[in-house]
Parts: sequence; C-alpha cells; structure tokens
Amino acid sequence: MSPYRRSRGFSIDPQRARCGLSTLALVGVLAIAAACGGDDDSGSTATGTETAPATGETITVYSGREEEIVEPLFAEFEQATGISVEVRYGGSSELAATLLEEGDRTPADVFFAQDAGSLGALSEAGLLGKLPDDVLARVDASFRDAEGEWIGTSGRSRVLVYNTEALSEADLPSDVWSLVDPKWSGKIGLPPTNASFQAFVTAMRLSAGEERTREWLEGIVANDPKLYAKNTPTVEAAAIGEIEIGLVNHYYLYLVLAEQPDAPIANHFFEADDPGALINVAGAGVLVGSADSPEAQALVEFLGSDEGQSFYTDRAEEAEFPLVDGIPARAGLPALEELQGPDVSLDELGPELEATLELLNEVGLT
Repeated sequence: MSPYRRSRGFSIDPQRARCGLSTLALVGVLAIAAACGGDDDSGSTATGTETAPATGETITVYSGREEEIVEPLFAEFEQATGISVEVRYGGSSELAATLLEEGDRTPADVFFAQDAGSLGALSEAGLLGKLPDDVLARVDASFRDAEGEWIGTSGRSRVLVYNTEALSEADLPSDVWSLVDPKWSGKIGLPPTNASFQAFVTAMRLSAGEERTREWLEGIVANDPKLYAKNTPTVEAAAIGEIEIGLVNHYYLYLVLAEQPDAPIANHFFEADDPGALINVAGAGVLVGSADSPEAQALVEFLGSDEGQSFYTDRAEEAEFPLVDGIPARAGLPALEELQGPDVSLDELGPELEATLELLNEVGLT
C-alpha cells in the first residue's frame, strides 16, 4: 500500500505566514535540526498500518511520534472509525521541513508532532487549517494554538533524571540555573539536537532573556557535558553511571524502566516557573489542503477524545500526561496542574526556533 494517497491543489495565503521567517529560511532551519539529530520520536519512513478496515476512506499522516509509541493508537482509531491510516514516520523537525518544501503537493492530511515548536512552524507558514471549536475546547487554551490550528494531544514535563546510587533527591538543585556550578563538571548529560531540548532553550530565551540564556549555555559547555542524540540514551547513561544527571522529558524514565526495572534512576522536578520545568506537548493539526476532510478532522478529534487520551494512562508504554480534564495521569506521576513551567506560550516556540538553533551552534552544542 502506498504511503501517499493523492496530491491536492491549494495555495498558501501570504497573509497567513505570520512570522518573520521566510518559508525557505524555515525549511533550511528545520532541515539543519533534522540533520543534527532530530527527535526521539522518530522511526522508519513511509510505512502503513497492517490491518485495513473493511470499508472507509484513507488518510495520510506525517508522524513525528515514534511508530512503536503511536501505532497502537492509530490501530484503535481505525477500529473505531473504519478509516484507514497510512503513516510516514520521521523526526518532527524533518517532517515539518518536508511539509514546507512540499507545499500544495503534499499527500499529507494530518501532521502529528512530538513538540509544539514544529506545529507552530507550520502554522506560521499557513500550512495548517482551522480545527472545529468543539475539538479545540477539549484541551486547555495553554495547550492549543491561539489561532485554532493545532491541539496538544499529550503533555510532558522537563526534568532532571539522576542516578540514585550516586545522588539523593537532597543533592539535586531546585532550579536549572544551578547546573553551571563546577561541581557538576563532567557529570551532566543532555541531547542538544533533540527538538524537546531546543524547545526548552527557546522557553529559557523567552522567559529569562537572550543574554542570561547564552551565559547559562556557556556555563553548561564549560562543565564538559556528555552529549547524546536523544533522550533515551541520556536516561540509559544515567542508569549505568556514565553520567549522574541528565536533562530530559519525564516519560523517558518509564520507557527505560520498562526494559530495566531495577535501573537506579529517578526523576527530579524543578521548582515552579523555572525554565527547566517547561511543560510541552505533542500535538496534531490538519493540513490546509485537507481542512474540509471529515476523515482528517476525525483523527484529530479522536486524539483528543476520552478514548484517545486514556491511551496514555492505560495502554501506552510511556507515561505522558493526558490533557483532557477527567482523564488522570499514570499512577505515580504528579497531577499536571501541580507542575508550573515558565510563563511562555507554546505558540511562541515555533517562530523562535531559528534563533535558538543559531545560539546553540554559536556556543558549540550543535
């Protein structure tokens, strides 16, 4: 089965391109991000689900979420709706760059991204259509696009994963700024080319300013950190004592513990309003050429439904936060409302990506 259903003709209204970046410049930025390592949630390219429904339409999804994580969710959608899903997997930044290049030639109906920044980049370029109000209303305004073009589908908190044999909770700093202390030299791990790390740095720039963020990054570099391509190997490095602490998303701890239940690792949450406590989301939007497609809209609606949200509590291997009221988080996690990241709108992350990548390059982290 081909991963591409059809081509559609549509034009991008230049008035919809709201950010200062040109589309071509944004393509270049995202392509660099993909080449430098991309997202954790990436997998093989151009593969479809194996079980097709007896009847129904087919939609094409570009997914920056890893196949292992979300394929069961797509299968549940197919069974519930009779709509077949064909998926192209890759890094969120990589797929966003592809969509910007494809423009009106894209076969994609839905973009399912690991992070809000990639969705924001497409929204700024005028590539996403408006979602129905009842779908948008399913999640809090802080977890959806202000223009109504994408919604968050699950949440994650930035944390400090640590080796419990080397450190206790009392040894750990209350804020991310303290990681530049020389006592952490050679003990820190981080994935600087990962989209979630880049979103965290963007949030730091927006909340604390460019100068302080640059000083912090330079201090981290001076502490000789160990660099990894993704979050998972960062957590695994903490588990074996290669590092003592690592900056990651909270749910990677659970993925590693599922494979290594006795691994000596735990999560440390930073204090409220700290940039290290950023709450980001995975999310989905419908491409503007499919804005009138009931099948494409149905997938996004499903992702925000009680059934789609309870997937993260009951059935997913990773322990992300559901974003819909009434769907509890996995046992052992703090309630999402108890976590307070920096006062930054997720809408701002996409337009600021280019400047963040330039800064990371200047300080020597990419």
